[in-house]
Amino acid sequence: MSKRKLSRQQRWRIEKTQAERARRAKQRDDHDTERLAAGEYGPEQPGRVIAHFGRSLEVAPADGGATTRCHLRANLEGLVTGDRVIWRAGEDGSGVVVAREPRDTVLERPDARGRLKPVAAGIDQILIVFAVEPEPHANLIDRYLVAAEATGIPPVLVLNKIDLLPDEGGELRSLLDRYAALGYPVVTTTTATRTGLEALQRQLKGRTSVFVGQSGVGKSSLIDRLLPDEELRIGALSEDSRKGTHTTTTARLYRFPGSAPPDSALGEDDSGGELIDSPGIREFGLTHLDADQIADGFIEFRDYLGRCRFRDCRHRTEPGCALLAAVERGEIHADRFASYRRIVDSLEET
Repeated sequence: MSKRKLSRQQRWRIEKTQAERARRAKQRDDHDTERLAAGEYGPEQPGRVIAHFGRSLEVAPADGGATTRCHLRANLEGLVTGDRVIWRAGEDGSGVVVAREPRDTVLERPDARGRLKPVAAGIDQILIVFAVEPEPHANLIDRYLVAAEATGIPPVLVLNKIDLLPDEGGELRSLLDRYAALGYPVVTTTTATRTGLEALQRQLKGRTSVFVGQSGVGKSSLIDRLLPDEELRIGALSEDSRKGTHTTTTARLYRFPGSAPPDSALGEDDSGGELIDSPGIREFGLTHLDADQIADGFIEFRDYLGRCRFRDCRHRTEPGCALLAAVERGEIHADRFASYRRIVDSLEET
């Protein structure tokens, strides 16, 4: 699809807006320079970005304590929730971020133009949440796993609302066993019972995590139970569609309580960990990946990739395809291979 051409007046308005933003940013930066020189800011200290609001950030000290609303120096761009930064506190209760520390991990997603942009940083694991309702589909779970594998951040599967699961587990339990056999951690949870979150709390302990998953699987409800002192809007599940609606509106890092309840099996000294919830990471697509990256996202394929007879094998009907041979021998599950083909086909259609 060709890009829509802008009129001369539209280009002028855009340029005027950008120039005004640059002017205001320089003005703020000059003001910060004067305040820094006058000693109105305290010493440099490490912190963590808790929330991001354009040129303004909410920063928490690394050693704990109350958060401070900070703004950025003009030479700092692209900070996201979870970034570790160096900042200085002002005498008036505000602060200024002066540097960003190197990132260990960063979660990116494509924007409307297909360019990757960071949405969260400093993440230890991606929790892919699905639920008994709305009914999960293996291909959707596979899409999230492929997207997670592409980031290099370890994924964890979280089945929510297990109180709705039949006693025998049914097909969903078999599906979970299949993923567990591949080496993926699988956690089951529910907010319907007092002990339903303990397995999830153990998985969160001492880590910075993000939740991803389709609407209605209960991500905000889980956070609400894990963080009883935080206020989150929770959307009701539609009785007609059995699908949910997005409820979280601002990217934010939540710090779970540092110790478990005294009556919990976790013990009192376990660290609660941190979790980032953001509209930009609840669902992320695969349009920025090519067919080779999709194949690499199926971890059981990796031992066979590059072993096909033809270097440009598309893993369809080509003779000597190592993946097809592995499927025939039962070394790759036929359903997973079919899911891979559906993902590749869907991307080729776009």
